[in-house]
Amino acid sequence: MNRRFNAVTLLEATEGSPTLASLAARARESGERLAAVQDLIPPEMRAGVKAGPADGDVWCVLVYGSAAAAKLRQLAPILLARLKSRGWDVATIRIKVQSRH
Repeated sequence: MNRRFNAVTLLEATEGSPTLASLAARARESGERLAAVQDLIPPEMRAGVKAGPADGDVWCVLVYGSAAAAKLRQLAPILLARLKSRGWDVATIRIKVQSRH
């Protein structure tokens, strides 16, 4: 039996699947949100802050360390203001602490 597989690029796969296309769009939007507020985050913390999932008016930010999470919680009001000024309807920023492996 001879099976033949047609290789496709990741872009072609996401465009061909509504589920993958939706997931890719959500990931891209989350990254754009992080880029919009990046300059409001202290420079020494930026490498440890990652864009998490965006679900409706809740956006999750992933961060390494509880001290960084506490600082982001302090910055949440200005981060929300920036996002709203850029057109995103975000009511809540959820901060999730990640462990480094």
